[in-house]
Amino acid sequence: MKMDPARLEAAIRRVLAQLPGDADSTGDGVFASMDDAVHAAAKAYREYLTCSMADRRRYVAAIREVMLRPENLDHMSVAAVQQTGMGDVAHKYLKNKAAAELTPGVEDLITDAFSGDEGLTTVEYSAFGVIGAITPTTNPTETITCNSIGMLAAGNAVVFSPHPRARDLSVWQVRQINRALREAGAPDNLVVTVAEPSIDNTNAMIAHDDVRMIVATGGPGIVRTVLSSGKKAIGAGAGNPPVVVDETADIAKAAKCIVDGASFDNNLPCTSEKEIVAVDAIADLLKFNMVKSGAYELNADERARVEGVILNEKGRPQTDWIGKPASAILEAIGVEPPAGVRLLLCEAGADHPFVVHELMMPVIGLVRVPDVDAAIELAVELEHGNRHTAIMHSQNVSNLTRMGRMIQTTIFVKNGSSFNGIGIGGEGYCTFTIAGPTGEGLTRARDFARVRRCVLVGDLNVR
Repeated sequence: MKMDPARLEAAIRRVLAQLPGDADSTGDGVFASMDDAVHAAAKAYREYLTCSMADRRRYVAAIREVMLRPENLDHMSVAAVQQTGMGDVAHKYLKNKAAAELTPGVEDLITDAFSGDEGLTTVEYSAFGVIGAITPTTNPTETITCNSIGMLAAGNAVVFSPHPRARDLSVWQVRQINRALREAGAPDNLVVTVAEPSIDNTNAMIAHDDVRMIVATGGPGIVRTVLSSGKKAIGAGAGNPPVVVDETADIAKAAKCIVDGASFDNNLPCTSEKEIVAVDAIADLLKFNMVKSGAYELNADERARVEGVILNEKGRPQTDWIGKPASAILEAIGVEPPAGVRLLLCEAGADHPFVVHELMMPVIGLVRVPDVDAAIELAVELEHGNRHTAIMHSQNVSNLTRMGRMIQTTIFVKNGSSFNGIGIGGEGYCTFTIAGPTGEGLTRARDFARVRRCVLVGDLNVR
């Protein structure tokens, strides 16, 4: 039987993609140019329109299954640390697992209906088409997993523009997802990327006519870029989450939660505790318990030496030290790290770089304040209006309520660790695209869909 030339070419590409090769080779959703990647995704989206909701559920399940294979979780966790030079393998394993298990799928697309004498109206979620997704170096695989699940659940195809430092791993992951989708019967190239991620390729993706929505997970610069694109945009920007501890808190629990959260993945998540604002009456006890829980308190001389290592001449974090472990920072200043140390702690003024800047390192400054009112006021100031994440430890409901109302963050964790707010050890779904600037919050399938009204006049009201 004679095979159609297009089908023959597709079959050859599939076979070639299975052969050993370097990260620059194409196939299985990986393309040499951004234009080719977007055109392939657009073609896949048109085919996807003919698929059923049951198909979508099957495809989402296939992504979850391949990303949850133990060997793949291991690979993503180890390779992310090796390739980016940042983070903690064990914590990345937890993050990857949570992204695959807890990201909402098709079930998130709830239909509203109105019926009456005039007929039946339904309000449903429909796809945008091709979504361009920019992923960060801090959560490279987690973001690809949760975005692939949510965006495909909503009926879209997605073009990823990964961070260049995570190139090899991102290309590998897109291939794994494509192979799993193919086995599940999905159209080819629902999830694509380029072999050589770059700023130029990102700009080409943003400008491409076939890309109908842009989703950026990263710093303020890339968020500003996508918001000025003239397209529907979701921006998941930076944060500087404060943690407030008042005099009513369970201090031992608060100390452990802060150390656990601020050291999680070496403080890479934008949700992690970045500075502590403690009421004076409990500040010493809090520090004592933090040291018991794995923190190391820097004296004045050590703090100065750490500043010289991890800050640049402008008092900003040195890029090379982002996501490095606390033990490595201590070694760099000539201090033998105590066994089990996870976080470096020091007292500082409210204007200190360890307090006002998002370091993304396991180093945290503690500021003393006279009372809870001063603590809440300072926390609001230090959060810088990012509306990202804040944490508070208190057993006074009124204090918790006031803090939540004043800080207006997308995530507000009470009496827990910061990562509880993204579904790791806390209730609710998981995402690694947290859209504070554009207001979607913890993104899910419905955020990647258009709201459409379908009206049937005069019929199907059977009441």
